[in-house]
Amino acid sequence: MIELHSVQGSLVLGGFGVFIGVLGSALGIGGGVFTVPLLTLAFGLPIHQAIGASLVAIAAASSAVASVNVERGLTNLRLGIVFETTMALGSLFSALIASRMPGGVLQTAFALALLPISFSMFLRGSRALRAGPPPDLLPAGPASSFDSEFFDHSSNGRRSYSVRNVIPASFLSFFGGGLSGLLGLGGGVVQVPVMTMLCGVPMKAAAATSNFMIGVSAAASAFIYYRKGHIPVEICGVIVLGVLIGSFAGMSLLYKARSERLQMVFAAAMLAIAVKMLIW
Repeated sequence: MIELHSVQGSLVLGGFGVFIGVLGSALGIGGGVFTVPLLTLAFGLPIHQAIGASLVAIAAASSAVASVNVERGLTNLRLGIVFETTMALGSLFSALIASRMPGGVLQTAFALALLPISFSMFLRGSRALRAGPPPDLLPAGPASSFDSEFFDHSSNGRRSYSVRNVIPASFLSFFGGGLSGLLGLGGGVVQVPVMTMLCGVPMKAAAATSNFMIGVSAAASAFIYYRKGHIPVEICGVIVLGVLIGSFAGMSLLYKARSERLQMVFAAAMLAIAVKMLIW
């Protein structure tokens, strides 16, 4: 087990922060799926403190990259504002519950939540790669106030899309916020699949919109953990620095690469972490 307050520990934390910042900002999931296992398994930090540190890192990363994505037109602001409202409510509610649950229960719940998510992300990424580049035109039908477009650097052209099923998706956002507060996931692991599969939002726009939303729910949950004394300040400072650096690198991947490839690698890593936490 690595000593948290050693030079080695600080370097590992900072370097890992860069890694999760890259994947978190590129896929819009916050990186909590890696932060919590690292702090609990490698550093022996209690699960509640690991979740608190993860939420602080997610809020910091979201604040850093969200404004850039908004400026470049990748974020669907209207959709994000609607979803983040129910997401923040779910995050606050679950954070209050989590503070009263045993650490072992939370760790098992975390691992079990990762299993279906990892399979879903891998299958979605695989299907998207086989399907090839999506069409650029809006589908036929009545226009929605949530419809939008963005410039896709990977295809060097503008991508238009239509948004559907906003009302049922907003209820699922409550569940996404619940995962954020309960397990420190950031909520993006629910929000991105909901936006891509249920609402028809392209992966890149969904990732950017998720980055815009998850900071709100993470900050709401982090406040509860802070009041309960579950925010390890020194650890948060080191890992947040790494996450911020990695987040800007992740934005470059989001703009230029096909995020479905990263998604498949990420899904495999999540599966490995889930298995490790279940047998630990």
